[in-house]
Amino acid sequence: MGGAAPADDARRIVESLDRVVLGQQAATREALVCLLARGHVLLEGVPGTAKTLLVRTLALVLDVKFQRIQFTPDLMPSDILGAEVLDESSAGKRSFRFISGPVFAQLLMADEINRASPRTQSALLQAMQEQHITVAGARHDLPKPFHVLATQNPLEQEGTYPLPEAQLDRFLMEIDVDYPDRDAERRILFETTGAEQTLAKASMDAEILIAAQRLVRRLPVGDSVVEAILSLVRAARPSSEDGGDKLIAWGPGPRASQSLMLAVRARALLDGRLAPSIDDVLDLAEPILKHRMALTFSARAEGRTIPDVIRQLKTRIG
Repeated sequence: MGGAAPADDARRIVESLDRVVLGQQAATREALVCLLARGHVLLEGVPGTAKTLLVRTLALVLDVKFQRIQFTPDLMPSDILGAEVLDESSAGKRSFRFISGPVFAQLLMADEINRASPRTQSALLQAMQEQHITVAGARHDLPKPFHVLATQNPLEQEGTYPLPEAQLDRFLMEIDVDYPDRDAERRILFETTGAEQTLAKASMDAEILIAAQRLVRRLPVGDSVVEAILSLVRAARPSSEDGGDKLIAWGPGPRASQSLMLAVRARALLDGRLAPSIDDVLDLAEPILKHRMALTFSARAEGRTIPDVIRQLKTRIG
């Protein structure tokens, strides 16, 4: 498969998404980059900013098996993974049978993931990393491709639980879904409250998506881009030589470097380019690093934020 066909398919998906998910072009593009990189996505924003619509539309245009779980405080791990039930045959013989949960999808939407308890959130850890789950000692493989697109509300809202660090690290990107600008909101008013509503159409299927993901991993990456990735990720750790001890309590591990390497390749493919550039590293640094970092108390007391720190680190390699 050549480089043009997957790039054309990806651009058609972007166009389909932009027709339906209005005013969120940056978020939709980053979400698609994440899927092409074979990653999971965490979408953060206040209610009503089209997070759920974005995920549903992605499932439609990709034409993959879609399942949605509404996370609530009383949700149990078995509600996600499935459970074994005891069956009894007509002859009186008893045996256990596994009933699969909604995790057996190609695109799983974990809606408001931070409203469930940490115990339930962690039920997805093995699935996200290893593409299979274990129930009662038995392994169950998940469909391919398998992607989790989770949404969460800002933590200052009531009734939310922060995601554990290990869970956050499983997400390739955290994407902010902000309020639309005035012109986009004007379009939303007219195009979503009329008699007819724009619907998305399938532009790809699972096989084409898998082929595009394989192509992403074959794109060459120049030494300068690799060095930029290493410099940026390593500078975001408290043990860095750039004063990280004063600002950063904990920082990104090697999985962040892997994520950035895949994401810059996927972004190049989406643009129809044969190789990524340092600009790709700079543009994708914030969504890939910000959920993998925490600031020290003194940095927070000074009013510093993680995006500020990442911007400061980017100036050293830009």
